Amino acid sequence: MEISPQHTVVGFIGTGVMGNSMAGHILNAGYELHVYTRTRSKADEICKKGAIWEETIASLAGKCHVLITMVGLPTDVESIYLGKEGIIETASPGTIAVDMTTSSPALAVKIYEAAAIRSIPALDAPVSGGDIGARNGTLSIMVGGDERIFEMVMPLFDLMGKNILLQGGAGSGQHTKMANQIVIAAGMVGVCESLAYAQKSGLDPELVLKSIGSGAAGSWTLNNLGPRIIKGDFAPGFYVRHFIKDMAIAIESAQEMGLDTPGLALAKSLYETLAQQGYENDGTQALYRLLI
Repeated sequence: MEISPQHTVVGFIGTGVMGNSMAGHILNAGYELHVYTRTRSKADEICKKGAIWEETIASLAGKCHVLITMVGLPTDVESIYLGKEGIIETASPGTIAVDMTTSSPALAVKIYEAAAIRSIPALDAPVSGGDIGARNGTLSIMVGGDERIFEMVMPLFDLMGKNILLQGGAGSGQHTKMANQIVIAAGMVGVCESLAYAQKSGLDPELVLKSIGSGAAGSWTLNNLGPRIIKGDFAPGFYVRHFIKDMAIAIESAQEMGLDTPGLALAKSLYETLAQQGYENDGTQALYRLLI
């Protein structure tokens, strides 16, 4: 299959904070794009730009050559792929399925194996870069699955990201994303504590950020979310509730491998406290609220 605007119809399920921008890049490149999401209003913006709304997953799956999913929880992924009237049951053989949700590595393998029985190639391809990366088309895309299918889908990946790597077989993309989330979890604690320290000591946080952001402490989290923290902007580029979900998956996966992750466990407990205070729909930088 040649994947190009002239030959390929793309289906996209999940047009939330990141999915809307990701699907938008595909639409802007000239592809015929069909969309589905549980909340119809979330697709209004992209449908006004030319995307075609589908009432059901089955309706979408039957019309598309490539299906991309970007939803919230592993339970959503399982339902969309393995449920009655889901992708595996309703898509035509040869349709390529790409799950870009951050989900369970074990579930990715389960989907890959079930899809293979119906000759539906499947990739797990979670992303990193938040709403900024999604909007700018600069996401890091971590892929698990067959190399031949990875190469076929690359024209679509290129529209959404800049650092796109096949990590290995099915589930490898999700394992890589868990490694990514472990770094972010500990890093976010450090960023929030650092900026809280700067404020409490009477320093100008913006000036501090200019100094430490270009040194050894510099990171994507510090340089992109630090300015939001200083401004008191806790709008979600990535929801607290979804980050808690990711950390739970990472801890479970680590335990299955006999690996202890004490830093990750601490970060998860802090975010759970934040969620209990009513901030589960804020962005991950809202952890700062616990410190001030």
